[in-house]
Amino acid sequence: MGKNIISQRRGRGTSTYRSPSHRFIGRICYPKYDQQQKDGILVAQVKDIFLDPGHSAPIAEIQYEGGKKDYIFAYNGMYTDKVIFFGSQAKPEKGNIMPLKNIPVGTVIFNIEKDPGDGGKFIRAAGTFATVISKTESKITIQFPSKKQRDFNPEARATIGVLASSGKKDKPFVKAGKRHHAMRAKGKLYPLTSGVAMNAVDHPFGSGRGRHIGKPKNAPRFAPPGRNVGSIRARRMGKKR
Repeated sequence: MGKNIISQRRGRGTSTYRSPSHRFIGRICYPKYDQQQKDGILVAQVKDIFLDPGHSAPIAEIQYEGGKKDYIFAYNGMYTDKVIFFGSQAKPEKGNIMPLKNIPVGTVIFNIEKDPGDGGKFIRAAGTFATVISKTESKITIQFPSKKQRDFNPEARATIGVLASSGKKDKPFVKAGKRHHAMRAKGKLYPLTSGVAMNAVDHPFGSGRGRHIGKPKNAPRFAPPGRNVGSIRARRMGKKR
């Protein structure tokens, strides 16, 4: 008799796989993209910098001129009482948030919006950054840390600089217990076991002599959720020649 595999248990939504969002600081995003930012400048001041278990990079609490507070990602070199500027008229300096069309080619940026006003979707991990490599009237081309290139809307916003905590991965965990507590704080499953290392009752790729799948890795077209493992709806398989 088989058992529920990890993907099935995740889908059930028990406390083991549920993110501890009640301990997270809050949503990290830019302020609403209003007319003030499109035509001028919105000024904010950094009030505090702290860590959030829901993100790898430090979080900065900022306060706008009207007294409203918000949370953004801290850049490498940010400090309390630092004044940052939002808007099209801001200067391309570290920490300022500007539309991509106003950021010079070659500038390093992070927390890039997918669509204008969505608050930032790309480059949000500690120590990461992307680079503006070309600009036209209709699109801005950005190179990601993976060297992949993507085109963005010129009105989409991004933060200038490099995300803080770039040395986060330099220090090893050393002990599995420390890694366990770090992953538990984020609501991540640890440790992860390979399917080929399991028994046949625990995973479709389990059992067999040696660590090999023993069957095609792409799942059948009408497979139930428990069998939907491996390469899901793969367009092609094998080495590209």
